[in-house]
Amino acid sequence: MSSLSSKLDITTVVLWMLLVAAGLVAIYSTTHGAAAELYTSTPRQNFDRQVMWLGISLVAVIAVLMLPIRFFQLAAFPAYALTILLLLAALVFGREINGAKAWLAFGPVQFQVSEFAKVGTVLALAQLVGMRRPKTMGLSVGLSIVGIAMLPAVIILLQNDTGTALVFLGLIPIVLFWSGLGFDILLLMLAPAVAGYLSVVHLPSAVAFSLAFAALMWWRTRDKRVAGLAALFAGGTTAVASFAMAKLLQPYQLARVLSFTDPGAAEFRDNAGFHQLQSMAAIGSGGLAGKGFLEGTQTQGAYVPEQSTDFIFSVIGEEFGFVGAVLLLVFFLALLIRLLTLGARMKHPFGVMAAAGAAGIYLIHMFVNIGMATSMLPVIGIPLPFVSYGGSALLANSVLLAIVVSLHMRRDDFSIYGY
Repeated sequence: MSSLSSKLDITTVVLWMLLVAAGLVAIYSTTHGAAAELYTSTPRQNFDRQVMWLGISLVAVIAVLMLPIRFFQLAAFPAYALTILLLLAALVFGREINGAKAWLAFGPVQFQVSEFAKVGTVLALAQLVGMRRPKTMGLSVGLSIVGIAMLPAVIILLQNDTGTALVFLGLIPIVLFWSGLGFDILLLMLAPAVAGYLSVVHLPSAVAFSLAFAALMWWRTRDKRVAGLAALFAGGTTAVASFAMAKLLQPYQLARVLSFTDPGAAEFRDNAGFHQLQSMAAIGSGGLAGKGFLEGTQTQGAYVPEQSTDFIFSVIGEEFGFVGAVLLLVFFLALLIRLLTLGARMKHPFGVMAAAGAAGIYLIHMFVNIGMATSMLPVIGIPLPFVSYGGSALLANSVLLAIVVSLHMRRDDFSIYGY
């Protein structure tokens, strides 16, 4: 045990502690400053609850660090299957919070199943890739990867939690890239994301991209099937997105999607764009060094909705300024780089994919959450890992990080299991 503890990656642990500490400071500011007087009793208790979940997460992390590599490999598919069953249970029997029927309750304790489904999905993807040698990677494996990530995404969409579903979809190109599949297959999988974004921002650009992408893939491969798939993936996404915005989405849903392009427009500023206008005002007012802890006017006036969860970044930006916001981003960037470094050291595909999957989950959350706070992306309700209030998210993200650290501690054991 002493030899294993000496292999514990202290850098990763410290970065985790710094991010959690930043979150506790920001959550405390929204629940114990002047803003606390403007809330009901529930938000005031967020800090205490987060501390409690941190204690639970710490116990879970220690337990995970004691588990051998073989446990994670054998438990990967069963854990994935269990989370799928729990997702279905939440869909049928779950409790609805903020419009999403994604919560299961056991007595006084309730948790968001989709957060733990991320852990099960990353393990399943790691095991799928880890069971195959690099030379056997092909289109069939790529489609299997897509299927494993798509299944929870579809169930979560049915739960009316679009933001979390997009995390699973965003994980697909990341896993495909790190699994060693060909560059052309990766481009095919990335095309729908680009086409979907352009469909929202500027439809003619999405159409032009679809045509250009199909031509590019034909030029690269000289294969009609690949060119046809390119046209289907990009053009199909454009068509579906356009149809959904025109025929399927309710007016308030469409406004929420479109408002990020100009939240200050007359039709958005008092409703769908209000969140982002207040968030940008808070971040902008922070200046270089911020207004000081518990001194942010937007934060303490409770002008920013959901400021302890989806818009926690605006609290840090206002009270700690550009310096605090950049420092937080540095912590995240360092953690992502560290995870990829740990994965590279493990060399075995299971460990590499687990590290890449964890980094991908954190990257997507960070990119979308900060994109929402700065009006670069629509408001879709995604928390900032380790920072935003939320016990389920803190526990699941901490366990996922601990799994990577545990695998790295025992990386010399990988060789006896092969592929």
